[in-house]
Amino acid sequence: MTKTIDVAIFGAAGYGGQELLRLLPAHPHFRPVAVTSQRYAGKGVEEILPQLEGFFPDLRFTRPEAPLPEGCAAAFLATPHGVSQQLFATLHERCPEMDVVDLSGDHRLKDKEVFYSVYGAEHRFPDKAKDFAYGLPETNREAIRQTAFVANPGCFATGAILALAPLAEQGLLEGDVTLAQTTGSSGSGAEPKSGTHHPERAQDMRAYKVLSHQHQPEIVQELSRLGLARLEFDLAMVPQSGPFSRGIFTVAHARLPADVDAAEIYARRYGPEPFVRLRRDTPSLRHVARTNFCDVSVHQRGRRVVVLTAIDNLGKGMAGQAIQNMNILFGLDETTGLLAPGANP
Repeated sequence: MTKTIDVAIFGAAGYGGQELLRLLPAHPHFRPVAVTSQRYAGKGVEEILPQLEGFFPDLRFTRPEAPLPEGCAAAFLATPHGVSQQLFATLHERCPEMDVVDLSGDHRLKDKEVFYSVYGAEHRFPDKAKDFAYGLPETNREAIRQTAFVANPGCFATGAILALAPLAEQGLLEGDVTLAQTTGSSGSGAEPKSGTHHPERAQDMRAYKVLSHQHQPEIVQELSRLGLARLEFDLAMVPQSGPFSRGIFTVAHARLPADVDAAEIYARRYGPEPFVRLRRDTPSLRHVARTNFCDVSVHQRGRRVVVLTAIDNLGKGMAGQAIQNMNILFGLDETTGLLAPGANP
């Protein structure tokens, strides 16, 4: 008999929450029994999200403070940063045995001063952030298995860390390391903004938050952890807005010591990983669209190495990875409910 695990999705009307609801019907174990939304409380999920018609006929949005159904075992927090920290504290007090995956940035950064510098506000529960494992399974799988709380990585951070982790683990990151990362408009969330309005973006390309994006300290934190703090590198991150809705394409530049075969390092490191696919040529965003895959290619000329990665920012960069993490928390095969091919075109 297939075991059913009842889950709640907080912030289910946002893009992350919608993607969770799109993916979970294919999952043989996780069943959404509670979905929250301040704006749509009392309305049916299929009324607000017609793309889900026929999948959740009896499910209605509730307010975040509403009691959860009895037996609810886990929660996805698809809520904005600043909201998730208070929500988790309340939820943990009410349901201390509940497993939680937080899709926001509230529990990723372990240094409270770094958190303040990034988000411009004090973390109200800094000790609780230390209880969260960083949720990139490819680099932190054992820590995820040993906890009940996971901080899902940022979308930019996922593409960047997977691009550079094999080098960091070998102590090969040194000097200047640069990231040029282009994201789709869905990365800014479901609320309309001038920068994501289609006529402003469709025929344009621009950079933003150059050298100051909120995911940069997260990337540095995790690459330094992988390098056991023996790395001495200076990361320069240039985020860019692309004229598409889904996906993040990363171009990472680094300089290696002499006589290092980067392709061999990546092949050995990522060969066993179910959601990392090595490409001989450039990855393509459309090949990872609506999947949990990260496609990677490595290009080397002498000591110069360029690593390219492509992910779906709502898939491997958000909801897909959250389900992958929840699978690990419950001792399931981490690919459960997530193995689907990409689209072309």
